[in-house]
This record gives sequence, C-alpha cells and structure tokens, in this order.
Amino acid sequence: MPDAIELLKRRRSVKPRQMSGPGPSPAELATILTIGARVPDHGKLTPWRFIVFEGDARARAGEIIARVFARKNPSASATEIEAEKRALTDAPLVIGVVSSPKTHPKVPAWEQQLSAGASAMNLVTAATALGYGANWLTGWFAYDRDVLDGFSLKPDEKFVGFVHIGTPSKPSEDRPRPALSDIVTRF
Repeated sequence: MPDAIELLKRRRSVKPRQMSGPGPSPAELATILTIGARVPDHGKLTPWRFIVFEGDARARAGEIIARVFARKNPSASATEIEAEKRALTDAPLVIGVVSSPKTHPKVPAWEQQLSAGASAMNLVTAATALGYGANWLTGWFAYDRDVLDGFSLKPDEKFVGFVHIGTPSKPSEDRPRPALSDIVTRF
C-alpha cells in the first residue's frame, strides 16, 4: 500500500466512463464503507448513510432517473432519456452518500452536512488506496425530490453525491491545481 502522504498528493478523480470491472470485492467494499464512516462527527450523530448500487441495481436506479427526467422534460429525445438511464452504469460500483441530519441543540445541520461530505471524500480516498479509480459526482438527479423519493430518501435527507468506483481503463491526467499563494492567507 502506498505511503499515505504520497497517495493523497497523487490522488486523481477517474471519469466513470474510463472505468470498468472488476470493482471492489465484498471485503474491499466493507473496508471502503468502514473508512467512509470514520470521519469527524460532532455529537456522534452519524448524520449520513450509504446506498450501494452494484450489478442490476445500477440499471434499476437509472430507470428511476430516466422516468423522472422524461416526465420533467417532455421534449427530450429518446437518446437523451437513454443517456439518463446509464447515469450510474459506467462504473461497476456506485455508492450514494446521503446526508441525514439529526435535530440537535449544539450541532447545526451545516456541521452534519460537512461530516457527510467528509464521508464521501473518505470513500474516494479508500477506493484509491485499494488501487481503484474513484469519482465523487452529483448531477441534476442528486437534487431532484422525485428522484430522491424514488430512492427512498426521507424528506429531510439529500444526496451529497455518488461515488463511482472501478478499475481505471487508462491513467488519469491531472488538472491544474491552485497555487498555494492564491488560496492561503495568514491572519
């Protein structure tokens, strides 16, 4: 396993269309999910949960996404609707990260949402450490209440995003990163 600092310095997102199988084994998935749950969590509220989409579940989820898309976009072409059906099928594994805030007098929802975001990033990092490609994405359907209802999210829940995981089909190119001098100030 690579040195942790080197892993973090070289981590890159891999586009789902540049992923294929195999995906993580059941034991690797358990490791990824365990690491995803090991994040700062003020108040020990566990304000997030995971939905695993693998195998046929990815296509079933795509049917929900496409059905909502078609209903809300009546002039959409068959090609556009078909593309929505494949939203979660490029990578062999997709983990939906759900923000599930709890009412608490000392822990605002914002902190809980940040914890859910940290969880998504830990999933990406864990998958990368295991040698897989990973990408944290949203898309319109991550915010659409009808899709959320179709995926059985509670009224106060929302998706932080979808973490796509698979075997990279080619090396991922880096993108420009900000210069520290542009993003760091000292107080």
